Order: sequence, then structure tokens, then C-alpha cells
Amino acid sequence: MLKNVRCVFIIVLDGLGIGELPDAAMYGDAGSHTLKHIAEAVGSLHLPCLESLGLGYLGNFQGIKRVFQPKGAFGIMAEASAGKDTTTGHWEMMGLILKKPFPTFPNGFPEDIINKFKKAIGKEILGNYPASGTEIIKELGEAHMTTGYPIVYTSADSVFQIAAHEDVIPIEKLYNICEIARRLLTGINGVARVIARPFSGNPGNFRRTPKRKDFSLPPPESTLLDKLQKEGIPTIGIGKIGDIFAGRGIKEVIHTANNEEGVERTIEAILQIKRGLLFTSLTDFDMLYGHRNDAKGYANALEAFDQKLPKIITAMKENDLLIITADHGCDPTTQSTDHSREYVPLLIYGAQIKKGTNLGIRQTFADLGQTLAEIFRLEPLKNGTSFAKML
Repeated sequence: MLKNVRCVFIIVLDGLGIGELPDAAMYGDAGSHTLKHIAEAVGSLHLPCLESLGLGYLGNFQGIKRVFQPKGAFGIMAEASAGKDTTTGHWEMMGLILKKPFPTFPNGFPEDIINKFKKAIGKEILGNYPASGTEIIKELGEAHMTTGYPIVYTSADSVFQIAAHEDVIPIEKLYNICEIARRLLTGINGVARVIARPFSGNPGNFRRTPKRKDFSLPPPESTLLDKLQKEGIPTIGIGKIGDIFAGRGIKEVIHTANNEEGVERTIEAILQIKRGLLFTSLTDFDMLYGHRNDAKGYANALEAFDQKLPKIITAMKENDLLIITADHGCDPTTQSTDHSREYVPLLIYGAQIKKGTNLGIRQTFADLGQTLAEIFRLEPLKNGTSFAKML
């Protein structure tokens, strides 16, 4: 059993699936394998640091070897919850399994919801159909600038997205409009996230700005984060973590613009934190490359992360743990631009762990939360099986 763990650092590589789950066909994802297909698409991946932790033992990926003596423990996690979205994946890691997926709206949002929204904000809207975020501002950005009406759209995910030019609807006003939508979207219309999507530029040259903000439903039950906070154990969320949990159980929230900043803020926090849990989400893999079917960009982003990973490891203390995983898949080589229902990797590094330990196939992401509950000496969570003793 691990003794006197000081800090645990979880890094979520958003969308890095490693093979279809048994029920993938029910979600339209038969054959999906994000990491394997990226490696095949670019010819070979160069991920020496992840490789040294045992990544090669999780499948056959071009360019990634099975090293003789892995420095980490390694395994695979299956998602037990219904769904394949960011919120569901992160909540399950912290012990909450959802029996029903969040609602999606492939034909746009119901007229009664849109009418209530328009009345509440005192404006008409543009859009109300599924679309790529970059494409819809090309289509409707000029009309938005002319009318001042916000652009509403969704995707294959459970999201209500509102795009607005920063010069037309200022950021704080856009956030206020999103809060109104969040209050309306409950019950059967309770989407996982309402997302503010600000943009700038001129017609023909619009670009999204980094001031995106997610407004999530709060978890319906207590999570590991809530239990840590109740016991006075510090929790820090970097990237979208604070938004995903609606601020619940997070003592300090650090927003970031991209993967690079996410890694830098993570290193800074590792050097400063005295005890607790640091939870980082790196979203570029999913947002910029998976959803846009850009396998080359995805590969480059993975290699860039791998190059920075030694700095994270160097910043760690002897009694720290590093956990690298993902929340779902997002295979950029399929026709779909949606998330994919896949297994996710589980790589764990720390001076105390038994190197080369195969953690097997975990039946739920909640095994991670249950393991951390044991490590931090908390009451067991409702879901999951701890693998702390295997470490």
C-alpha cells in the first residue's frame, strides 16, 4: 500500500481513446480507435516518455514500443456510464456513474425552449441547428453583426452553444445570456453544458477567441472532489475542470487557453501545492483536432505533450503520484466528427509505485476515484473498485 502520498496529479488527454467499447456500435462508433488510427494515419508516433510509462502495453500503435522495464503502472478503463461526452467521463472518474445519457438535439432545440430563451434575453436568435463552431460563424457571423442576435447551435454532444462577436455582445453579457440558458435547460432538456463561444474579426475572417466558458449542470451526487473538500484536502482544477464540475469540490480554478498553457500551469501548481489533488484537462486534442478530423494535428499535439511530460515528472516529489488518462475517444480518422465510445488509457507514475504493474481492464472510470479515496484515507465512494494495493 502506498504510504503518505503528498499529492496526486491527474492529467486528462481529452478524447484519447484506445479502442471501441463492446457497446460502441450502439453509439455509431464501431471500429473507432483514436490512438491506433492516428498512428496509422501519420505513419508513426514518437512518444518516448509515454512509451517509458507503459503506453505500448495498451495496444499496437505504430512507432510505440513495449519497453523492457516500464517506469509506470498501466491499464485500460471502460466507461460504465451511458454516454460518451466530457462531463460524463470526468464525473465517472470521480465516482459518479450516470444511467442515462445527457439529451442531445440533432434537429435543434424545441420551439418552447427557444421561445422562453428569446423572451428571457429580449432578443431573437440566429441558427438553432447542429453545426461546426467555426462553420456557423462563417455562415451567420455577418448577420449576427448586423442584427445583434446571438447565434445558437448544438452538436452531436449534449451542448447548447451561444456564439457572439465580442464587439457586438461583450463577454460579460454573453456569459449572462449563457447563465439564463443554463437556468432554462433542466429536466428532459438538461444538456450537460451551455457554452459561451465568443469570436472576433470581420466577415470572411472570423476567429474564435480563447474566452470560451462552459456552464455545466452540477453533479447530482457527491463526488470524490466533494469528499476531499469536506476533509479540507486542497483541490485545484486546471483548464475546464472547474466548469465541468460547476465549481463543486474545487478550491482553486485555473482557466487556460490551450494545451501549452495547461501544461505550464500544471507544472507551476505542482511546484507550489503542499498537499492535495491537482486535476488538469488538456482539451486541444479533442477540440482542435478530433472534432475536425485532423489526425496530423492530433499527432503533433500528442508529441508536443510528450516532450513536456519530463518537466512534469521532474517537478514531482518522491511521494507524489501522476495519473494520465482520458475521458472518451474522438477518432479523427472516421467520417464522424463526434466523440467515440472507447476505452481510455490509464498510466500511473511515482517513486513509490511498483513499476511495470499491469492494472488490467478496469470496468469503470470510477475505479480511479475509488483508488484515490483509499489513498487519501476517505470513506469509500459509492462506485468503483480500488486498485491502490496493486500499486
